[in-house]
Amino acid sequence: MNDALTDELQTLAATARQRLVEGSAQLRAAYQARPQTSTLLKGRARLVDQELVRLWTACAMPATAALVAVGGYGRGELFPASDVDLLVLLAAPPDEALKARLSALVGALWDCGLEVGHAVRTVDECMIAAADDITVQTNLLEARLLAGNAALFGELDARYREALDVRAFYKAKLLEQEQRYARFNDTPYALEPNCKESPGGLRDLQMLGWIARAAGLGHNWRDLARHRLITGGEAGELRAIERFLQHIRIRLHQLTGRAEDRLLFDHQERLARILGIEATPTRRASEVLMQRYYVTAKMVMQLNTVLLQNYGSVIFPDRGAAIVVNARFQVVRELLDIRDEDVFERQPAALLECFLLLQQRSELKGMTARTLRALWIHRNQVNAAFRADPAHRALFLQILQQRRGIVRVFRKMNEYGILSRYIPAWRRIVGQMQHDLFHVYTVDQHILMVLRNVRRFTMGEHAHEYPLMTRLIMAFERPWLLYVAALFHDIAKGRGGDHSTLGMADAREFCAQHGMDADDSALVVWLVEQHLTMSRVAQKEDTSDPEIIQRFADVVRDERRLVALYLLTHADIRGTSPKVWNGWKGKLLEDLFFATQRLLRGATAKEALGLDDRIEDARRQLRFHGLRPGVEDALWARLDPVYFMRHSAEEIAWHTRVLYYRTESDEPVVKARVAEDEDGVQVMVFTRDQKDLFVRLTGFFGRMGFTIVDAKVHTTRHGYALDSFMLQDPGEQAAYRDILILIEHELTARLQKPGVPERPSRGRMSRQVKHFPISPEVSIRPDEAGRHHVLSLTAADRPGLLYDVAAVLAEHGIRLHTAKIATLGERVEDTFLLTGNVLNQDAQVLRIERELLERLQV
Repeated sequence: MNDALTDELQTLAATARQRLVEGSAQLRAAYQARPQTSTLLKGRARLVDQELVRLWTACAMPATAALVAVGGYGRGELFPASDVDLLVLLAAPPDEALKARLSALVGALWDCGLEVGHAVRTVDECMIAAADDITVQTNLLEARLLAGNAALFGELDARYREALDVRAFYKAKLLEQEQRYARFNDTPYALEPNCKESPGGLRDLQMLGWIARAAGLGHNWRDLARHRLITGGEAGELRAIERFLQHIRIRLHQLTGRAEDRLLFDHQERLARILGIEATPTRRASEVLMQRYYVTAKMVMQLNTVLLQNYGSVIFPDRGAAIVVNARFQVVRELLDIRDEDVFERQPAALLECFLLLQQRSELKGMTARTLRALWIHRNQVNAAFRADPAHRALFLQILQQRRGIVRVFRKMNEYGILSRYIPAWRRIVGQMQHDLFHVYTVDQHILMVLRNVRRFTMGEHAHEYPLMTRLIMAFERPWLLYVAALFHDIAKGRGGDHSTLGMADAREFCAQHGMDADDSALVVWLVEQHLTMSRVAQKEDTSDPEIIQRFADVVRDERRLVALYLLTHADIRGTSPKVWNGWKGKLLEDLFFATQRLLRGATAKEALGLDDRIEDARRQLRFHGLRPGVEDALWARLDPVYFMRHSAEEIAWHTRVLYYRTESDEPVVKARVAEDEDGVQVMVFTRDQKDLFVRLTGFFGRMGFTIVDAKVHTTRHGYALDSFMLQDPGEQAAYRDILILIEHELTARLQKPGVPERPSRGRMSRQVKHFPISPEVSIRPDEAGRHHVLSLTAADRPGLLYDVAAVLAEHGIRLHTAKIATLGERVEDTFLLTGNVLNQDAQVLRIERELLERLQV
């Protein structure tokens, strides 16, 4: 390729770049003045078309070649920062001279400022690539000739259409969608969804267009209505939905200046303002925007399901023999089918009956397209009169009481809009975000996750995951009552006020309307009221204190309530976020459950805590490890009952094996091990008590990047500190077993060196906390027994936080006995048990609280 042509291309590219910048600015200004997605998307495609044709012509490409737009660009739509997908179609493989021209062309395209994705292929190569790769096959489906040999492009189009296997294409796109859904956890309700790729995003709509085009059913929503695959109203609804999602993506690209399709917290508030969405007295503008997005995404998934079923009935017309179920329904090819189109209108009870049949007939994989469409059209029949009908109420209870399919049908009832019409309070939580950075799901999806978790306890295939839960729920009479409690436990979120109290009223009304037994109703209502109590006591209070256990038992009152609350609490915590649950929290709940159970069965407070049993169990473990009887006596004589109440038998045995022969050690003893569930590291420190010891320890762990999830601080009768820590690596950067020796060696060395402890770095503030700041709260109050003070704090989580708290306490001579660290996503809710003379002076307590607040500011 000669230098003159290269220089000419560079000049043309520079000019094209300027025209693209100016043209894009004009399109943006026109869009902002009158936001119409088609004007911007098609306008940008035309703008790029013109510059590509100019450059193609300047390169003097051979007359046998063609320049083809593929993918979204082939469709004639370009988002502000989208890639430009091109195919250079050749009659034969290129020689060296043509390769040089092609390289110059691609370089010129990049010099224009375009993000180009390109392929250079012959027609034969295109056919081979399409046969091997569904993505290539899909891109060619929307191919559009830009410049060059029209006959060659026509040959490609004809051969592609001839080779296209519509049935195989349909199945491949369904599989592709399933894989994409799995990648995004099968939900459109993530806090930061991808408006293109997440379930319910633009990709779902594009997929419907691809299959319709492949099957010859049309190129737009109106064409589908003409083929009677959707109604005219649904076609209009789909176009409005598509425009909304396109607006979101356009604004994201313009806002960030790049191909950003994720609705990150960083952008949500500004995006809402750009779209003209205002805040309400109780909700941010971003929350209003996101609820609208989630409702839209849910509708996309609904219509996607209906249309894919309709496509299937066209592409696979052989319906197969119908098996009659009853006067209203039949089974066609393992799908539930209505026997006539107006069955829901004539017999509204069938709107619930169809879900009951899905549960009762294991062969059913779903509903036919016409059943789904009829269900969608007649969903508004679920109104006040429908809800008041005793037969309908009995049907709803039957759905709750089935042995299988509970979660599946409740998800479908939510997806198809039936649940929000049958339980009006549900309507307000559909798509409602929870900006506590603790729940990663919207309220309705969190509730369905909790329902799923309770159901899993009843299923044998999950018994290995939850052996205790499975045993408890199998012995629980009428476990379906827990499903009702799960449905209502968070149903009043976002109304203002205490959602537990407000939810009680909804639950009580539901139970009364459905004629539930008085005792069963009382249990459900009580569970909704108290659903946070067990978690709070286990994670924030000193459960080694008999009075704490007694107070909790007084709330629970009987063992049936205890079991029900334990099951619901376990399911609730696990249903908030995959990152929130860990084995340590499970152990805290389990210990509280068994202690309370023993108390309710008539044990004394001491027996309830299992102190004697714990000590004997520890002795047995020592014998098992080969230690002769009596070796523990010297150490245990120096430990008071509080130590034994706060540690498990296994921990006591571990400490004893390490320390029994060095109870007067002059050197610090540090031992680390991987936690039993492999979900963290346990560290034991034994050394002569010293000022600022806890500050030094928290500083060391903070500098190593660990989060302290539990700390037990104990001083022996002979003046030694015996402190225990449970640590986790929030970034999961290290294999725990690989760092045990490092912890032991480094911490021992640090403790042997006197001096002021080095403060760990505060670390960087997370994006989530930046956009949804957590105001720190601090409270120091005496406990009910008057022996200790309880420090409660709430703050944004960060490295070094516990060090800052410990440093303030040490400065005022306050002794810390236990620390309960509850990390809830980006938020920590910590509780500390303290003693110190200064805590009896109100003015000093206020000063300490003020200093803590200053340290906790992010």
